[in-house]
Amino acid sequence: MATVFWFAPLRVAAMRRRAGVIAALVPLALLVPLPAAASTGTCASLPVAAPAGATVESVTAVHRPGGTVTFPDGPLGPVPPVSDVPSYCEFTVTVSHPGAGDHVHTTVDLPDNGWNGRFEALGGSAYAAGDFAGDSLVRAVKDGYATGTTDAGLPGNPLDASWGLKTDGTIDQGLLTDFAYRSEHDLAVVGKDVTARFYGHAASYSYWNGCSTGGRQGYAEAQRYPDDFDGILASAPAVHWGQFAVATLWPAVVMNQEHDILPSCELDAFTKAATDQCAGPDGLIDQPELCGFDPRKLVGQRITCDGKEITISARDADVVRKIWDGPTDEHGHRLWGGLPKGASFAGIAGTQVAPDGSLTAPGFIVAADWVQTFLLHQKTFDVSTITYARFAALFRQSVAQYDNVIGTADPDLSGFRAAGGKLITTVGTADQLIPTNGLFDYRRQVDRIFGGTQRVDAFYRLFVVPGGFHCVGGAGALPTDPLGALVNWVEHGKAPDTLPAANATGAVTRDICRYPKVSRYLGHGDPATASSYRCV
Repeated sequence: MATVFWFAPLRVAAMRRRAGVIAALVPLALLVPLPAAASTGTCASLPVAAPAGATVESVTAVHRPGGTVTFPDGPLGPVPPVSDVPSYCEFTVTVSHPGAGDHVHTTVDLPDNGWNGRFEALGGSAYAAGDFAGDSLVRAVKDGYATGTTDAGLPGNPLDASWGLKTDGTIDQGLLTDFAYRSEHDLAVVGKDVTARFYGHAASYSYWNGCSTGGRQGYAEAQRYPDDFDGILASAPAVHWGQFAVATLWPAVVMNQEHDILPSCELDAFTKAATDQCAGPDGLIDQPELCGFDPRKLVGQRITCDGKEITISARDADVVRKIWDGPTDEHGHRLWGGLPKGASFAGIAGTQVAPDGSLTAPGFIVAADWVQTFLLHQKTFDVSTITYARFAALFRQSVAQYDNVIGTADPDLSGFRAAGGKLITTVGTADQLIPTNGLFDYRRQVDRIFGGTQRVDAFYRLFVVPGGFHCVGGAGALPTDPLGALVNWVEHGKAPDTLPAANATGAVTRDICRYPKVSRYLGHGDPATASSYRCV
């Protein structure tokens, strides 16, 4: 399934650490590194303090030689090797929680030499709680971090939620709690404890780094365990999981209920038309919510699609309008945001050609899994049969049943602020997997609680990336080192006003603006150069 390759936020670590032109664009000189340190102990099992309410079942240690590290292909495809990795020690700590019947594995990797004095915890993706591929851990070691991740006691496949049901068909509340927030806190406690015991002193600073599910986990940490991390980088977060996990099934519901499943090439035509009307000089839509493009403008237009000539119908345009507008209930009241104009339909609205040549709208796999597993308890349920009325009922059920468990939209971050924590979030305007309205609604709620944007910006900053996809990729420039900006803020008090950004070749540069500011072209200069824009 082509769309799943976009749901790979663990590649973010690789992208932000890549060398070459982009690295040269990042003001790394601002980051004063901590003195490099070597381990004081040997790579052998050591005592580990159990998190409160948990029991340490086992501790193992394996020494990994330096050099090039290779990885087996993962559920999201091939995983590139990592070269020039120093030798390191890898600890696996297994923790259980009484009554949960779980066995949570926390992996902690520690460089033998050159430790920068920091601990970096890595988040997960979709239904994986941590770095299921392992390459982000290795890249963090290469950068000098003591680093860790957790599997939350789950199989680790980001596209498989089957762990949510017990053999008797009931919800596994223990594993759900681990996935939602408990294992992330365990990771913080265990990871920092192992680091301190291995090096003989505690890490000077600790950081959370995650996108998508990893972003949600970061917000859970800030809200539930505000003392765990000094800095949290939580990008494209699914902060309203109960809503998002059903809302992203809406495009498939619309196409199946309207009996009008559009081929991908026709959907691309609508994306292009919206971009042509609403994009700025750089070819990007930076405020999709203000784009007034009406899909009915394409009615009657003939396009070549998969070698065939088709005519866009009024019914086609209505399907696209409903997907962009977002889900509504049986009375037409808006439930959640839709796909941003300019974002690819191939994410949550992707369609496929069946073996018999017909078109199908199977639904976003993360949403389908959520509905089948956690709402209906039927892994084989055909989500294509969901009616508008049933969709609304499922949406309400999801929020009522799970928001207090996995929802991370509590706007009261006073504990995190009091602890001195700093939070940076990036999100793309062309996010094709998580509707961005939820994040913006959340930020506005935080602003109201704390008395305005300026006060919130003292500890929590949001940066909106024009044309950015979900976690990785996009038509424009992407932040080159958001973790570096977070480190600089936490350790040197230099709060980022913008985030330097560039595309893969460095030919396009941008300074990503701090929300609610947006980037505006000055009217002169190269549209591909950061100096041609200002934040307003």
